[in-house]
Amino acid sequence: MKSILTVKDLNISFNTYAGEVKAIRGVNFDLKKGETLAIVGESGSGKSVTTKSIMRLLPKSNSEIKKGSQILFDGRNLADLSDKEMQKIRGRDISMIFQDPMTSLNPTMKIGKQIAEPLIKHQKFSKKQAMERALELLKLVGLPQPERRIKQYPHQFSGGQRQRIVIAIALACNPQVLIADEPTTALDVTIQAQILDLMKNLQKKIDTSIIFITHDLGVVANVADRVAVMYGGRIVEVGTVDEIFYNPQHPYTWGLISSMPSIDANDDELFVIPGSPPDLLNPPKGDAFAVRNRYAMAIDMEEEPPMFQVSETHYAATWLLHPDAPKVEPPEAVKRRQRKTPGVYNTKGEE
Repeated sequence: MKSILTVKDLNISFNTYAGEVKAIRGVNFDLKKGETLAIVGESGSGKSVTTKSIMRLLPKSNSEIKKGSQILFDGRNLADLSDKEMQKIRGRDISMIFQDPMTSLNPTMKIGKQIAEPLIKHQKFSKKQAMERALELLKLVGLPQPERRIKQYPHQFSGGQRQRIVIAIALACNPQVLIADEPTTALDVTIQAQILDLMKNLQKKIDTSIIFITHDLGVVANVADRVAVMYGGRIVEVGTVDEIFYNPQHPYTWGLISSMPSIDANDDELFVIPGSPPDLLNPPKGDAFAVRNRYAMAIDMEEEPPMFQVSETHYAATWLLHPDAPKVEPPEAVKRRQRKTPGVYNTKGEE
């Protein structure tokens, strides 16, 4: 399948009073046409910084995309484009949905005008054409009474409705890539499920590719085709949804799966990954996860592991995959959770 977006050796730093924070360190991934790629990891792992760099939305005052970084889209390296060139791409070819819709919506403008704005700017629609299309988009995202509500302001809508409006704005120009930065985190569980179903249905209709950022592995199982696990500014494992949930290879992925709450589990207490993420002011030598990894070996403290190939679509950066490493099985918590929740992790609906 053809890649629509390719990120190669992405390195991003932030200049702070304390020194240089190396937030993203050699990230590589690609996005296939029509697929949903989920990027998961703890807060501070680099998920949002990576995707904001694709949109070139990082603050210029203290951030820097290092020389040699490549964000390849439509034959161009987005990392090298000027602000004026990026303005033509944002909203038209690549759109983004943020976590809190109220930070994306202008409280002083009616929602119809906000949806129409990118159509007028990028598609050269007339105001009348843009408002007609805005009405169609509100119907597409399932907003009730769109003819009346198109004339209302953001504060007159609920959180779930505002998120639907933001999705309508993001999809206005039929972008090739849609980046969703934890779009359901601020919503309750019922509305969250509705928004996820909406995004899956819309993806089929407009044939867009989605990068979905989340820390919720339950969401990942329902929406993604492939998963990239991030830790300490790097991608440590990537594979299909079934590979990540049924055959995880990295100890960090084991920890994330073990920490998922389950209504079927009889665990007395919730599993947590010990310790804290690394300080990227002074990135650790070797494997950044080593100090939190109960299976760490001496080499983990000295050398950063390369990406080992598990299958054609599955890779993991852990020395446990080296031919000379001792054989280590995933912890019982991972296997038990998979046994007690049949079908949850299988995207094909099989148990």
